[in-house]
Amino acid sequence: MRHLLRPAPHQRQASLPAAQVPSPSGSSGLQIPALPMAARAQAWQFAAALVLFHGSEYILAAFFHGHRNVTATSLLISKQYVLAMSFAMAEHLTESLFFPEIKGYLFVSNIGLLMVLFGEIIRKIAVVTAGRAFTHVIRIQYEDQHQLVTHGIYRFMRHPGYSGFLLWAVGTQVMLCNPVSTVLFALVLWRFFSKRIPYEEFFLRQFFGSQYEEYARKVHSGLPFIN
Repeated sequence: MRHLLRPAPHQRQASLPAAQVPSPSGSSGLQIPALPMAARAQAWQFAAALVLFHGSEYILAAFFHGHRNVTATSLLISKQYVLAMSFAMAEHLTESLFFPEIKGYLFVSNIGLLMVLFGEIIRKIAVVTAGRAFTHVIRIQYEDQHQLVTHGIYRFMRHPGYSGFLLWAVGTQVMLCNPVSTVLFALVLWRFFSKRIPYEEFFLRQFFGSQYEEYARKVHSGLPFIN
């Protein structure tokens, strides 16, 4: 009768401690957390935005001015620009590692993505509309082919190229959910354009006189708090 008291095989397996029973959760170490994944997606979007922006700048500059006249300046690449973008990437990496919850605001990131797209479109429309009149370096001497462009997107803002770049650059930081870089980019770029626009328009007034005065009086610069 002793064999009758032995538990059945299925009963013995059920009586094992829970720790000895294999569980699907044992492979959880292979799973990628949702927030780091969001940060990786933001980084890829940032890289794509940089390639699209500077690649299209090169193509348009080469088309209108010839590839021999295209330099790093034509691609809007300077030491200050490289430092700014490096700081932005460092902030994104640091916050992704130590404060990953910041990168989880997908709604904010998507707003930044829209800013990047609209900024890119505005700037490229400005470049195509102005054609050869659009240059990355301010002209301080009048040339025969230099003309005042007031049609197309220039009917609504005097400096759509600057406006588009400001929207694009700040948008990249909103897209990355970089709070520090978002504020710094907005302040530094606004300060830069607040000085560049009066300097550029000084020569435009020299070139076109009352024609530009009338145009500037009717059309806003396109940047906030800069008349």
